[in-house]
Amino acid sequence: MSIRDALRIPASEITDEAVYRDRRNLLRLFAMAPALGLAGCADAEPPPAPRPAVTPEQARSGFRTSEELTRYEDVTTYNNFYEFGTGKADPSTARKTLRTSPWNVAISGECEKPGRIALEDLLSGLAPEERIYRLRCVEGWSMVIPWQGVPLGEVLKKFAPTSKAKYVAFTTLADPVQMPGIRYRSINWPYREGLRIDEAMHPLTLLATGLYGKPLPQQNGAPLRLVVPWKYGFKSIKSIVEISFVEKMPETAWHDLQPSEYGFFSNVNPSVDHPRWSQKTERRIAGTSSKLFAERIPTKMFNGYADQVGSMYAGMDLKKWY
Repeated sequence: MSIRDALRIPASEITDEAVYRDRRNLLRLFAMAPALGLAGCADAEPPPAPRPAVTPEQARSGFRTSEELTRYEDVTTYNNFYEFGTGKADPSTARKTLRTSPWNVAISGECEKPGRIALEDLLSGLAPEERIYRLRCVEGWSMVIPWQGVPLGEVLKKFAPTSKAKYVAFTTLADPVQMPGIRYRSINWPYREGLRIDEAMHPLTLLATGLYGKPLPQQNGAPLRLVVPWKYGFKSIKSIVEISFVEKMPETAWHDLQPSEYGFFSNVNPSVDHPRWSQKTERRIAGTSSKLFAERIPTKMFNGYADQVGSMYAGMDLKKWY
């Protein structure tokens, strides 16, 4: 069975130029080491998290939204994937160099069944689901996307994580031949992300294999990406080649580059601004033909998923653990 067959699913304003240029020129800003208001979060562990039960009804209420979908054309041509370049259109123009078959994922760390597994076997026994999620970028724009995939937690259970597995770390492919952006050190490659184990096991957390009923395009993280809808988009790591169960909070790519701007948790939070711009509002990519962005709208706590995920952060200082 080919990967494509295995993954097949049945059936306005422009972003502020200053914001775009700020992110694009992050290395130069980092070299300046500005005194910013938020402290890094790698020097200490957060308080122990409660483990409240999430009822099936609560989970399912977050699986869909009636909000207008972002057009397929916009979802696939306006995105960040720095392995292909720092411009929004770079991933869609460079994507043909990424080979997605065969694809294997290495499983390691604090689990009873580590190893290297083919993508088809990783997903075997799990029926793809459609989830319509809001996606909120840290840059201040947002989308509504119909994803297809499988719950991450169901995949992780296959490898029997031990009691030492407090976090889950993810790594993206880093091949300069397939990914021309790797040739430039805009990020300390490979791209790395991580979740606390309860976040990884949460019913809303999705391993996406498709969107709009089609297999994931290369520019959107083919063949396998994470989707964590209550966190800023950069947490939803693309083109995953390694999953590791770890005891300590793992270092992540953007936090490694600039810890005062990109915290480990990176929950969408309108009350905690990015040091260089407000997070109180966002520009929705609205899916109209006349303009890319709709009018600015208020940003919701946890991107509108507070009822499903808010209890995981009870008692935490979300300004410190941003």
